[in-house]
Amino acid sequence: MVRELRFDGSPLVMGVLNITPDSFYDGGKYYGTETAIKHALEMVEDGADIIDVGGESTRPFSESTSLDEELDRVMPVIEGVRARSDIPISIDTYKAEVVRGAHAAGADIANDISGFLFDPDMAATAAQLDMYAVIMHIKGTPKDMQQDPYYEDVVSELKAFFTERVAFAKGQGVKEERIILDPGIGFGKRTEDNLKIIKMIGEFKELGRPILMGTSMKAFIGRVTESSLPDRIDGTLASVAISVWNGAVFLRVHDVKKAKRVVKLVSAIMNS
Repeated sequence: MVRELRFDGSPLVMGVLNITPDSFYDGGKYYGTETAIKHALEMVEDGADIIDVGGESTRPFSESTSLDEELDRVMPVIEGVRARSDIPISIDTYKAEVVRGAHAAGADIANDISGFLFDPDMAATAAQLDMYAVIMHIKGTPKDMQQDPYYEDVVSELKAFFTERVAFAKGQGVKEERIILDPGIGFGKRTEDNLKIIKMIGEFKELGRPILMGTSMKAFIGRVTESSLPDRIDGTLASVAISVWNGAVFLRVHDVKKAKRVVKLVSAIMNS
């Protein structure tokens, strides 16, 4: 059974749970199964609306992880979280077999960084399981995406990408009301591209599907604010606030407690 997402009111906060030794921000911190489950439940207590579980790092220049290793990382964690909480769970993967395993363990959302491009079976799998599907934009692959990315007009190019990918997903049987769009901040983007995407979120809303923004702790924030990785939280929260103001419905973050406060305040101002 897929848990229904309710995104007709306040934006939803998606807590990041990296079960990897090498993620860019918290690689190795929550690598053990029990440690990961404990952190997920802490994020639930902090107000997370969704837990996003990932077993493969997709940081710039990262190598891929084998199917078996990825399943070994995520399956016991999803099972453990599901046994203790009814919170919606997202599986951050581009492999259809991982989605199948995660769904069997209790996941509700297939969060694919490739927008259904890396695995030809991904869209049909999400459709068959009636899962929500996050279509993200990436230029290239994690290994090469930051090698001189370039756009003439990043917003127009992403809108064209989403238009084609949504049509493809629907053709594979994914229900339109299950589709979520993620512009892919930091995934084959220059700093100026990331900034323009945040500024122009309203352009993507014209596509008729809710927008997910994942700005949390990313390198462009460090470059703009001249901050080291641990100090990117201020810029992250600023980007969350502006993303909500400009129409984002999902905010994928590492620090759920702080982001939830920002979302509540900005939403209150918008609804006042």
